[in-house]
Amino acid sequence: MKKHFIHLSLSVFVLASCGSNKTEITKPEESNQFQVDYESYTLDNGLTVILHQDSSDPVVAVALTAHVGSAKEKEGRTGFAHLFEHLLFLESENLGKGGLDQMSARVGGSGANGSTNRDRTNYFQTVPSDALEKMIWAEADKLGYFINTVTEPVLAKEKQVVKNEKRQSYDNRPYGHQNYVIHKNLYPKDHPYNWQVIGSLEDLQNATLSDVKEFYNRWYVPNNVTLTIAGDFNTQETKNWINKYFAEIPRGSDIPVVEKRVPKLTSIKNLYYEDNFARLPQLTMTWPAAPEYTKDSYALEVLANFLSNGKKAVLNTILIDSLQLAANPTMRYGGSELSGEINLSVRANAGVDLDSVYKAINEAFRLFEENGISKEELERIKATQETKFYSSLSSVLGKGFQLAQYQIFAGNPGYINADLKQIQAVTIADVKSVYDKYIKDKNYVTTSFIPKGEIALALEGAQPAEVEEEQIVNGAEDEFDPSITSEYERSYSSFDRSEEPKYGEAPILKIPDVWTAELDNKLKIHGIQSDEVPLVNFQFTIQGGLLTEPDKKEGVANLTAALLTKGTLHKTPAELEDALALLGTTINVRASEENTILQGVTLSRNFDKTMNLVAEIVLEPRWDSTEFILEKKNILTRLEQQKGDPGSIADIAFAKAIYGKNHVLAKNRLGTIQSVKDLTIEEVKSYYNFFAPNITTLEVVGDLSQSEITTALTTLNLKWKSKNVSISKPSAANQINNPIIYFIDVPGAKQSQLRFGYVALSATDTDYLLAQMMNYRLGGGGFASDLTQMLRETKGYTYGVRSRFDGSSLPGPFMISSGVRSNVTAESTELIREIMQNYADNFDEQDLELTKGYFLKSDARNFETSSAKIDYLNKIATLGFSPDFIIKNQQTIKNTTTDEIRQMARKYADPSKLVYVIVGDASTQLKKVQNLGIEVKLVNENLD
Repeated sequence: MKKHFIHLSLSVFVLASCGSNKTEITKPEESNQFQVDYESYTLDNGLTVILHQDSSDPVVAVALTAHVGSAKEKEGRTGFAHLFEHLLFLESENLGKGGLDQMSARVGGSGANGSTNRDRTNYFQTVPSDALEKMIWAEADKLGYFINTVTEPVLAKEKQVVKNEKRQSYDNRPYGHQNYVIHKNLYPKDHPYNWQVIGSLEDLQNATLSDVKEFYNRWYVPNNVTLTIAGDFNTQETKNWINKYFAEIPRGSDIPVVEKRVPKLTSIKNLYYEDNFARLPQLTMTWPAAPEYTKDSYALEVLANFLSNGKKAVLNTILIDSLQLAANPTMRYGGSELSGEINLSVRANAGVDLDSVYKAINEAFRLFEENGISKEELERIKATQETKFYSSLSSVLGKGFQLAQYQIFAGNPGYINADLKQIQAVTIADVKSVYDKYIKDKNYVTTSFIPKGEIALALEGAQPAEVEEEQIVNGAEDEFDPSITSEYERSYSSFDRSEEPKYGEAPILKIPDVWTAELDNKLKIHGIQSDEVPLVNFQFTIQGGLLTEPDKKEGVANLTAALLTKGTLHKTPAELEDALALLGTTINVRASEENTILQGVTLSRNFDKTMNLVAEIVLEPRWDSTEFILEKKNILTRLEQQKGDPGSIADIAFAKAIYGKNHVLAKNRLGTIQSVKDLTIEEVKSYYNFFAPNITTLEVVGDLSQSEITTALTTLNLKWKSKNVSISKPSAANQINNPIIYFIDVPGAKQSQLRFGYVALSATDTDYLLAQMMNYRLGGGGFASDLTQMLRETKGYTYGVRSRFDGSSLPGPFMISSGVRSNVTAESTELIREIMQNYADNFDEQDLELTKGYFLKSDARNFETSSAKIDYLNKIATLGFSPDFIIKNQQTIKNTTTDEIRQMARKYADPSKLVYVIVGDASTQLKKVQNLGIEVKLVNENLD
């Protein structure tokens, strides 16, 4: 074995001089040291292993990353890498069919998951530390003892699942074909980035078993894979397990080094596409650029950030402020292994001619060429990038991901240190250089995606783009028999791998120390001190939300929340934005049904300064009239977009169906087009007057003590005064006497969106925990659930289906949601009803054991990330739970019986209680749905 050990010390650097190409780097006096220790070594078969120890929580993340993505495919045989992302979860020789998902549930894991991009595929999960050997055993089975289990029936079924994913993620949503059009024209036909990661439906359908196995045997071999383990483990014991399970897997053929290949466009390509789901015209311009981890890639990221992010960004000042053509132009650099791209996308306001957008973009570029970027603006971007960098490492899985990424694409996990240095070393000259090199006077691909029938809005001279549209025909899909058991020859092993390893030493559940405080103004604080990263996460939860919106003023809570970060009494919107960014602070404000929530993250060394800015935001909002107009336009644009998205249509209609059209909880948080148009700035100010510290809680997690936190809140304590505020809670209960189906027509839909449910329980209801336990095997447990196993794994109807209880302090819905292949809409509805009808009788002791295992063991993951800790504190603060509620819940879970779960199923999983909302193509599916024996109403999104 080849071994090396590296200790990384990540320091923060800032640009000291921006006047020349020579950059002087210094360390801020108050900068904290952030250290990542890891050990990396290589087995004789070529497997790269990276270990990172972090004992702060009794969990461990395991990730297996193969250096293979869609770029390793061949034209005409696309989508294979992504197909294997799916196949590798289904079965392996020693875990058996569905064995990985069942084991994940038993051990309390986060759920086996994976992702694929152009250049790599990864498989990952976070589990309690006592399940580490089990995970190593399972991952080794993926790599060395899997491919024989892939048979013709297995392949046929999974093709259907992948096709459903393509329909859901691309074909059945607004602008879903945009990247397809761009990449077909940006990259030559023989370039591996010419096709999409998902592949084409035709290629997937034509893929043979021998094609698939050839691809796997070439690329899924130890010498093309990195195993990363991060978390709480014993190093020597872990090495022994890795050697035991991985070492005898044979090495594959040598992996060729692929040369970088940035495409060269010989002309501008101008294309348009009439989008069935788009409601707004969108112009996108894409330039070829440098690959990731090159010197230019860092400057390109700064350039894209500078041109489009923030009030002073030149694209925003022209397109939004000056001409009011669009709400949110975005520019980004995306780096991949072989090449990169610069993408500028502008979703214009309704009816806007994209020629005017194109002209405005060129004017923005002219202003940049004239003025460039200043030293202060560069430092602002770098501070934000620093916070983003630390945030990516705030979990053991995040650290594992990054170490593998650097190993594969930068050649060394130690690049985690060089990466930060490269970010901070970008100069003004670098930013100008990459603009001149990749954008100024360079050729590009431009696409105009426009609503059906609005060709006049497309860019002048645009030619129609070629997009293959799938035709959904009832009964047209290939049939497969899911009951067939795979028969295959088992692979050689020097020992019996069929026996699942035993648990290690049971981890001790670490409940964090929670401190509480109440300021003089009655602001209640719940905090956890955590020094894993030099950040502080915070959340102010102000009661009210939609509940305090006056009658016929829908959307005022959302509009008020949006305007809070648009400047203060003493700072313009741009000045406030700059002040936050220079501190490395991100703040977002949003309105929910019951609350207005101000969330943020900042570098711990800047928490006090951040709280002073929060005090300005909360106490002295600017109520800028120009921002008021612009934000209303932004909201109206979003409302227009929702009309074209079948998923959004289904969600909004479902709320109206279960609560009643005029119920406060049936409101769209954004409001309605008419209500938003009618809102005045005085009505926003009036709504803001509900805000008070005595109806607010603060949850805070980070690298500071209680005294440091409370001291930083001095201004808020002194100046934010308590008020007498009355918030009435609406009644919400199930009103359904007989099931009913509301069918909303979206002509040409490739999928049908299903939302089935009713008003159920609040999170404080005594039945809530047992109802959640009951739902785990029904549809809440991912691949461990009956709904997923039947609709996805057995029938191939859908890419995903889930059920959940969504209670808060108010009763929330029980809901089943899915996007199913259009031509099985009625069949899917009937199958869901059948599963629910039989669920109580079928639930047995084995189901209970699996459910208990998940709920008891998954608690080890409840405090692994800052966001998880914030969620824990919020439950204490808003639901009145005691800090030891998890311990009490564990005792309830241990004592729960099979009969109790069956009673919960009969009470809360009764299909006769459901309202059914279906959004799909009425011309092909309505008649079949009407034959289900349930009352059906053909309605619009308002149920009229």
